[in-house]
Amino acid sequence: MMKAKYYKKLKNNVVQCLLCPHLCNLIDGAVGSCKVRMNREGVLYSENYAVTSAVRFDPIEKKPLYHFYPSYEIFSIGSFGCNLHCSFCQNAEISQIGMTESAEKQTFTPQDVVKLALQNDKNIGIAFTYNEPIIWYEYVLSTSKLAQKAGLKTVMVSNGFINEEPLAELLPFIDAFNIDLKAFSAKFYQQITKSQIEPVKRTLKQIVEAGKHLEITNLVIPVLNDKVEDFEEMVKWIKTELGEDTVLHLARYYPRYKLTINPTSAQTMEQLWNVAKKYLNYVYLGNLESSLGQSTFCKKCGTEVISRSGYKTNAYGLTAMGNCYGCREMILQNYSK
Repeated sequence: MMKAKYYKKLKNNVVQCLLCPHLCNLIDGAVGSCKVRMNREGVLYSENYAVTSAVRFDPIEKKPLYHFYPSYEIFSIGSFGCNLHCSFCQNAEISQIGMTESAEKQTFTPQDVVKLALQNDKNIGIAFTYNEPIIWYEYVLSTSKLAQKAGLKTVMVSNGFINEEPLAELLPFIDAFNIDLKAFSAKFYQQITKSQIEPVKRTLKQIVEAGKHLEITNLVIPVLNDKVEDFEEMVKWIKTELGEDTVLHLARYYPRYKLTINPTSAQTMEQLWNVAKKYLNYVYLGNLESSLGQSTFCKKCGTEVISRSGYKTNAYGLTAMGNCYGCREMILQNYSK
């Protein structure tokens, strides 16, 4: 447990959390929408500080990050709780529960995590993932600062639902983000995730403006967010506001948690991939066996520069600096052979 940042005290021991746009007002003893930030006698605490649900080395491609040090591993850690409540949650067993409901858990200090991350020569850094790292804010910030001093890269896999001021404090210590842009509809965010889309769009722009590496994941769900017209508006917005080189991962939905809709068809996935490719240079397909959307091709000369099979990656077409061997176009700025 750790005293939280970003809250204000109100009357009668009530506090208001200022970390995310929910702006929860909490009476004494109450927890926020995230289930892990608690008011104790007028002081807000992060109850999950240093408490982990999973700790392991993963391929960087699993985050997914395809343009950030491909073929390396990253030490991945997660906790409990989330500030969104998606009916299709892929990790509900850890993200939709609080500290009193969690069973298997371990404690790792920021120093512990950095020490463990340094033990693997193939490891590039630390990823905050599995549940929502935003609501693990104090721990992510402390660990990232230590990681940076140790020469490790840091990654956040997040829903992006955070206020501007706490994100601004965190940005200098995070190197790369994968942000879920769950749909391009305010109604979808309100009804299906119990949140709002505008703060997520603002987060994406803030990350790009800070010069950080950004990749976006969109989970394609039949009926709910697979309408071609809405999807095309989303990729147009990405191109205009974030840039045509923004990496987009389209992930195939499978039934999980409270949602029982049938899996997304391969035909729909490939149709949307073709739409996205009209606007963005790097679009990938996930959770789907397909000849499309796996490899990386040079945006200038069309040469295949990275081939992928599952999480096995071969960047045979890149120079040591991340340029295309064929035409020397810069493909990956975050790369090392």
